[in-house]
Amino acid sequence: MAHSLSKLYVHLIFSTKYRLPLLLDSFRSRFHDYLGGILRELEVPAIEMNSEPDHVHILFVQSRTMCLAEIVQEVKRSSSIWLKKVDSSLENFYWQKGYGAFSVSESFLEQIQIYIRNQREHHRKISYQEEYRDWLHQYRIEYDERYVWE
Repeated sequence: MAHSLSKLYVHLIFSTKYRLPLLLDSFRSRFHDYLGGILRELEVPAIEMNSEPDHVHILFVQSRTMCLAEIVQEVKRSSSIWLKKVDSSLENFYWQKGYGAFSVSESFLEQIQIYIRNQREHHRKISYQEEYRDWLHQYRIEYDERYVWE
């Protein structure tokens, strides 16, 4: 085959360091625009994204030429720099070291988009930590609780 073709959907979840509620509504829309710009530059089309004060969800199409770890590293690096500039109280802002990335099938895409869109409502019922554990269990990812939270 002469061309390399792929379409892999990824649901990425990552949080602020120590899950501090630092992602404020006052700059939320601009933050999402900025994240979208980072992903466009990486040629990683964002399908849906949302943030809560302590974490971010992004659904995107995986790059054919860039590995997931590189994408996450650049999204977190660039957005951290932006956040430190947008609000002086965030001069010591950091993302947690890790992240969760989950594959999404084409047939489940719309459900994940709705799920991400409705984060505010969702988190009235369940905490970020409970949500993240649920994802890990659904995808049968083994983990050590000591190393998941920082």
